[in-house]
Amino acid sequence: MSFIREFREFINEYKVLGLAIAFIIGVAATNLIQSLVNNIIMPVITVFIPGGAWEEATLTIGPIVLRWGQFLSALLNFIIIALVVFIVAKKVMREEKAAKK
Repeated sequence: MSFIREFREFINEYKVLGLAIAFIIGVAATNLIQSLVNNIIMPVITVFIPGGAWEEATLTIGPIVLRWGQFLSALLNFIIIALVVFIVAKKVMREEKAAKK
């Protein structure tokens, strides 16, 4: 019985349930942001990329193929996700400071 008690204490102490919920929401937010980049932002940028197929854009140097279009998409996704996390964290920290006063 002590193993089950230790496991419950572990779950409660490290807030595993809250962490799991945050992870699931993070995955959903990532899908949403990826859709924003692919369907809203990149069509605007595509106008400035010759050929218009930004995600298939490559640079071939001999036998090496650099897929810079896919990298650009991943980079934009990362920047937008990082910006959203920064804004949320900044707001939460501001609310915590106000609650402490």
